[in-house]
Amino acid sequence: MSQLNDAAAPDEGTGAAAHPEFPTHFDFRSAETTLSEAWEAARLFRAEAARTTRAGGERDPFTILIPPPNVTAVLHVGHGLNNTVQDVLIRWRRMVGDEALWLPGTDHAGIATQNVVEKILATEGKTRFDVGREAFVERTEAFVEETGGLILKQLRAIGASADWSRTAYTFSPALSRAVREAFVRLHERGLVYRGHRVIHWCPRCLTSLSDEEAEFHDSVGKLYHIRYALADDASQGLTIATTRPETLLADVAVAVHPDDARYAAFVGRTVALPLTGIALPVIADAYVERAFGTGALKITPAHDANDFDVGKRHGLAMPVVISPEGRMGEIVDAAGRVPAELRGLDRFDARRRIVQQLEASGALVKVETHAHSVRHCYRCDTVVEPRLSDQWFVRMAPLAEPALAAVKDGAVRLLPEKWEKVYINWLEGIRDWNISRQLWWGHRVPVWTCGDCGHADAHREDPTACGTCGGTKLEQDPDVFDTWFSSWLWPISTLGWPDEESEDLKAFFPSDVLVTAPDILFFWVARMIMAGYAFMGRAPFHSVYLHGTVRDMKHRKMSKSLGNGIDPLDVVERYGADALRWTLIQGMGLGVDVMLDPDDLDKSFAPGRNFATKLWNIGRFILLQVGEDPVTPLAQVDAAAFTLADRWILGRLDAAIAECDAALGPARPRAGHWPPADRQVGLRLDAYAEAARRFVWNELADWYVEAVKARLAERGADREVARAVLVHMFDQGLRLLHPIMPFVTEALWQRLPGATPGRFLAASRWPSTARTDWRGARDSRGGAHTGGSEFDVVREAIDAIRRLRSEYAVTPGQTIRTYVAKGDGGAVLVENAALVHRLARSEVHVGAAPAGAAAHAVLPSGLELALPLEGMVDLEKECARLRVELAGLARQLGALRGRLANEQFTARAPAEVVEGERAKEREWSARAEQLSAKVAELCG
Repeated sequence: MSQLNDAAAPDEGTGAAAHPEFPTHFDFRSAETTLSEAWEAARLFRAEAARTTRAGGERDPFTILIPPPNVTAVLHVGHGLNNTVQDVLIRWRRMVGDEALWLPGTDHAGIATQNVVEKILATEGKTRFDVGREAFVERTEAFVEETGGLILKQLRAIGASADWSRTAYTFSPALSRAVREAFVRLHERGLVYRGHRVIHWCPRCLTSLSDEEAEFHDSVGKLYHIRYALADDASQGLTIATTRPETLLADVAVAVHPDDARYAAFVGRTVALPLTGIALPVIADAYVERAFGTGALKITPAHDANDFDVGKRHGLAMPVVISPEGRMGEIVDAAGRVPAELRGLDRFDARRRIVQQLEASGALVKVETHAHSVRHCYRCDTVVEPRLSDQWFVRMAPLAEPALAAVKDGAVRLLPEKWEKVYINWLEGIRDWNISRQLWWGHRVPVWTCGDCGHADAHREDPTACGTCGGTKLEQDPDVFDTWFSSWLWPISTLGWPDEESEDLKAFFPSDVLVTAPDILFFWVARMIMAGYAFMGRAPFHSVYLHGTVRDMKHRKMSKSLGNGIDPLDVVERYGADALRWTLIQGMGLGVDVMLDPDDLDKSFAPGRNFATKLWNIGRFILLQVGEDPVTPLAQVDAAAFTLADRWILGRLDAAIAECDAALGPARPRAGHWPPADRQVGLRLDAYAEAARRFVWNELADWYVEAVKARLAERGADREVARAVLVHMFDQGLRLLHPIMPFVTEALWQRLPGATPGRFLAASRWPSTARTDWRGARDSRGGAHTGGSEFDVVREAIDAIRRLRSEYAVTPGQTIRTYVAKGDGGAVLVENAALVHRLARSEVHVGAAPAGAAAHAVLPSGLELALPLEGMVDLEKECARLRVELAGLARQLGALRGRLANEQFTARAPAEVVEGERAKEREWSARAEQLSAKVAELCG
């Protein structure tokens, strides 16, 4: 609406010339570098414990801990989204006046980093076993030292305002101490144990995995039906169904349900294991589902977790026939089980060979196509092998209890709410956590075994002698911890724990909001809550913001393997960090995925690019009109000097601030718990973005700037009032937008009249609705003002006149006349006739319109407008056009109504099709009524 789309030159009549020092375009590349350096040099993002109320200071602490990216990671668009959300929140609270700490850092990422280094070794023709453990760890440390932390530097490029002086690393000495302390405490409480159980094993990474790390992937495979003949009567037998025939070499029994009459006569007898003839007992166990498959199950305790439980109940042997590398062999207690021709074969090659042998022997009954879920390693995507192994476990049930209560009671809220049920279901059925990994890169398990007496114990410091016998032949457990065992301590270890006297821990724990993706809700979020209660006695944060995923236009998650990713740094280089940030924030509803087209970055990031350009143009136009002379602070302006437009924009600012505050807050719960009414309130970043944008663009630029142009062109007191209001409004608008678009807003704020070197928008105060005395002010004519509502009448009238001009094809630029009835509304329009004329090209007259064709409009305020059309449009031609359009619409509407009256159509067509047709009928009917009214108005 306004003339600010091209602000290279001010509007005519203002008398201002182009400012040679105010560029026509925002140089985001230069500004981003300059401003980032200036912010850091001014230490704006440093947080001090002593300034917090918890340490006797005056500021409430507000803490966000970055989800630590892998130390070798490279920034991708998911990181961009996640960290932009965090930065918006931390900048907001910093401006509100909190002692805001955003603590950055990286994760040593045991399995991920080890995989990277092993691939590098592979290019040299080596494996980690060729170089040895000590040399491999040194090689990995050197690799991390050289390449690690790149992602944190990249985060600076998108404007992340973290306290970089506190950058943490999960493998640093301080955080490693915390990891060891946590394990030892859990060991002392009896919450960790060494268990011999079936775990998920990755043959590629050669390590165990937790339940969460062995991810289910939907797959279409084969279901093999195999006959197990009775050992003493081959004419009888049982048929079992399996997807993994290679494991039958480790079978130790066949199980049936004790109440299954079909197999009652088989229980207690033996069957011959196909291919080897080994005798297997037929046992009864309630675990078997009678209705599933054939109702008979092969029991393989060493290669299936459920079978392991059955085997323990029945005291069965547990032979292992698949090696750690996924090859067939007589590994543990399996002598005579694996035929020589199968030994050394990859498990999947062995599967094919065994199926051939079963078919040749007549034991293969049939093969069916079978859709099922198969677990894969979350890091290398290898199919996981269930395998019997000795591992360290954490007893999770006692730890889960307070974490479960925290969400149920409101100490912690999850947004969006749908994740609460998922969280609760997982914790209520939680299994013990396998925390040991057969890797070399990571925190070594601090358990030593005495070679003299066999005693094993956990230690905070490396022991020099056995605490039982005094022997010095001590050997440390070779395993390392699961990466998540260090990550779950992140909220406390980064603040100084286990030093409970740490000033940072006292000041900034618990933190406030955790921003992360739902896919690590169990890996990390739930475990951090458990760790908070286990080691600090309370939840580590009060809110968990689970944002959506960035997807392409086919709704696929962006990934390297699909080739559909977007490099945020490419976006920053092309359009600027503000464009990236704005696009991501304005497009993300709570928990809603963000859709971007990797093949069309111009289109995907147009919202942010266009708004950044628009904002610069708005600012340039305003500041060139205002000039560089000192501006009176708004608080010193006599409220009686405010015009109708002034009071309206003041009211709109109040409304915008209230909308932004409501969308973002509350920042923390009352009395430590979220009442049910508040659990899903706030953190609506898209709503906040739109409220701020609407104020600056649609209200300030489109309306108020237009309303004050004439006042700015004059000299005198009224011009100074207009300058004061305009500068204040733009200043406040920049503050509202700053958390999302920090660079362009800071660059513009530095150009405000009276800007002081060394002061930054990034450290300015968040707007508040403090000014209220204008609402009851009286203007210079002594009349009481109702403020915004009167100016809204002017806006409504201008919009209506513009709409009618368009509908009746009045020549652009041609002045028309608008007639309004006498009364307050008409007087307001007359008082603002100059504005109406400038924006709608219409004169304003009070009284009845002359006889003849006219267009009419009734405003939301009830005011009626009449626009005579004679001489403005070709009535005969317009009437002919309207009648043709109405006749055509009537024919289409008749056919549509006939279709909807046909019961065969409404009964047989899909519901969404029928509803679509009904919606079309409503739309066309409304249009027909509008056309009929126009014909009646114009054509008689």
